[in-house]
Amino acid sequence: MNLSALTFKDFRIYICGNIFASNAVWMQRVTIGWIAWDLTASASFVGMVAFVNFIPSLLAGPLFGVLVDRVRVKQAAIFTQFLSFMIAISFYAFFVLGILNELNLLFLTLCAGTVVSAHSPVRMSLGPRLVDSTSVASVVTLGAINFNLARLTGPAIAGWIIAFYGIQASLFVQILCYPPFLVALSFLRPRRELALNAQKEAFIKALTSGILYSFKNPLILKALLITALSSFLLRSVLEILPVIADGFFVRGATGLGLLTSCAGFGALLAGMVKACSSGQPSGMLPKYVPVSIFFGFAFIPLIGLCGSWFLTLGFISYLGFAGTLTGISLQSAIQMELEDSLRGRVMSLWTMAAIGGTALGAVSLGWFTDYLGVVPALGLTGSLGCLLLVILLRFADNEAN
Repeated sequence: MNLSALTFKDFRIYICGNIFASNAVWMQRVTIGWIAWDLTASASFVGMVAFVNFIPSLLAGPLFGVLVDRVRVKQAAIFTQFLSFMIAISFYAFFVLGILNELNLLFLTLCAGTVVSAHSPVRMSLGPRLVDSTSVASVVTLGAINFNLARLTGPAIAGWIIAFYGIQASLFVQILCYPPFLVALSFLRPRRELALNAQKEAFIKALTSGILYSFKNPLILKALLITALSSFLLRSVLEILPVIADGFFVRGATGLGLLTSCAGFGALLAGMVKACSSGQPSGMLPKYVPVSIFFGFAFIPLIGLCGSWFLTLGFISYLGFAGTLTGISLQSAIQMELEDSLRGRVMSLWTMAAIGGTALGAVSLGWFTDYLGVVPALGLTGSLGCLLLVILLRFADNEAN
């Protein structure tokens, strides 16, 4: 198991504090999704909330990446996490005051998504700067395990709290999760190999240099395209779980928490498999990446066709597994290609592909679900995913040759 990053004290402090904030993120996602479904019983609105949450990464992710390459990453992390803390307080206050309607829910979700978009390149730049260059892949794997452990526990906790104590209690617990991470961040001493060239370059030139570098590197370009496709058609299914849990299976908030936790279980298992496997070689994408995504696409139609709650738990677990195994592998491949001077800019493009693709996929899938029904929408999504993946791989192979 590649645990070399844990030999660095600063990384251990970081990972221990981050588990609290990650739980807050997943509790917030489940709670927001449930509020959206509870307010409207509309798959389109649930998809719209996910879209509003993720769209800042699509529109502003690269801009934040350039900024990260120009600032002190520790201070940037503290600033973005403090903003997340304040937004959590705002969700709670709006709910207690009885003004968390559809419009205010979209507004606060947009604020939360913007902060997450800003924090993503910060997070991806901070972790590798807490270890030496030989432990970067370990940072990615352990970070994914940490995040997906929260993806397992956070939704289950949120679903249980909502079912037994109500939405207000869930929102309050989320507030308590941010201070431990803020304290942990204050103790870190990241390596200060900041992007001197990026600091000297004009903003637009720095932005375009990161984009051009990514598009000229065949490995990075292929990883970005696969990430965008899997996010648009696979991860988007995980954003309409309130519709599947309650609208299709009538399982309520506890069902939503269980379904989301199953996705988290699969994701955590993927992280453990990746950590226990032999080190990923640089300069190539693992062959299991397209295979795992293909089977994920193939399972999506079965969620609607099988009509079984327990089989659906298994299918959702696999989607979490495939999405995370792919995400870790692609992110590791990109990270190992980069110097610190480009890390923020290039990884912001990966974030844009991953989260932006999910945003567009969620709103599209929500719309199709309302107008076609759950079963046809999932059937169309899975079939289209299999077809486009084959086309993408053929195109990438032809370009390589």
